[in-house]
Amino acid sequence: MRTIQIKVSETDFQKYNLGDEDIKFTDLVEAIHREYARQALLACNEIAEKVGLSNMSMDEINAEIKATRDAKNNS
Repeated sequence: MRTIQIKVSETDFQKYNLGDEDIKFTDLVEAIHREYARQALLACNEIAEKVGLSNMSMDEINAEIKATRDAKNNS
């Protein structure tokens, strides 16, 4: 196994919740993936709120899914 050193700002160290000075590379990659996923989820929530999707009931969501599937199957 090889060892590499990566310098990370204190802000990023806390942002990515690295927790320990010595971590596995795979744990670092996973932490970065989690942060990108978190940012993507926040962006999706913002879009949903802007276009009114966040106010849909489960029945409305299911009706939209059904309509999309029906349209796909009828084309």
